[in-house]
Amino acid sequence: MAESTNPLVAFSDHAAQLVERIAGSIVAVHGSGRGSSSGIHWRSGVIVTAEEVLERDEDIKITLPNGRLVEASLAGRDPSTDVAVLRFQPDGLPAAPTADAAPLRPGQFVLAIGNQEGAPVASLGIVATVRGPWHSLRGGTIDNLIRVDLVLSPAAEGGGLIDAQGRIVGMAVLGPRRRALAIPTSTIDRVVDQLLAKGHVFRGYLGAGLQPVQPGRPSSDAQPTGSGRGVLVVSIDPNGPSARAGILVGDIVTAWNGQPIERVREIMPLLGPESIRSTVDLRLIRGGTPTALQVVIGERPVA
Repeated sequence: MAESTNPLVAFSDHAAQLVERIAGSIVAVHGSGRGSSSGIHWRSGVIVTAEEVLERDEDIKITLPNGRLVEASLAGRDPSTDVAVLRFQPDGLPAAPTADAAPLRPGQFVLAIGNQEGAPVASLGIVATVRGPWHSLRGGTIDNLIRVDLVLSPAAEGGGLIDAQGRIVGMAVLGPRRRALAIPTSTIDRVVDQLLAKGHVFRGYLGAGLQPVQPGRPSSDAQPTGSGRGVLVVSIDPNGPSARAGILVGDIVTAWNGQPIERVREIMPLLGPESIRSTVDLRLIRGGTPTALQVVIGERPVA
């Protein structure tokens, strides 16, 4: 078969062209002591990168695709969605083309593209899973669960995941067990808007420290015999929503707006931006007696 008609050669050339095209919008981010990660020129003068690997808030530098090292400043970070936003002087650097990640299907080819010291780093793989919205362990809402079957270099974390048309459909990150995930473009756009406007993502605030109730082990004299469900209130912010609502240390929260609560992590997704100023009906056990009260969710203070 002639080389010009070999489909593998054509596919290989097409992949290389996609990398070359997108690499012009991918930078290396120097914000940790473990080497560089990558970032995407999302909008003019705005870089998106992985929050988890950005260890510093100051003294951040980026290496442009042409190898030039420039300074960048942190506009904001959101650990709950693993998105951090930097500002820099673009000087003609093109912003990356993006597309909605929702149409992705398992089995489609994708490329992860990063930047290591000014040179592109690429990995080829396929989409393994595409599902609906999910909540991170830190309570952030991610619009789609996108798992990709590829080997992601640590230097490429925070770089772009692109489809066969050469559009960025998400940011490539390492999730649990070091498996590659993509934070979809719709989530990134939402978080970028909030970080640029206020420097942080709005989160609901209960103002109470919680821990699981251990089955079979009384957590306090207030726990009724045989109860192993709910979450125990172990601390209260004296100026927070729980204190204003009359919640006490030792209370056991058993239901939130009628839905049973058994683990602390079930509450985290309920404290998203939309929860702020909403009124929640809580069911509690206090001193062995079921009770109920209402709490108005506040906005989490900035650390």
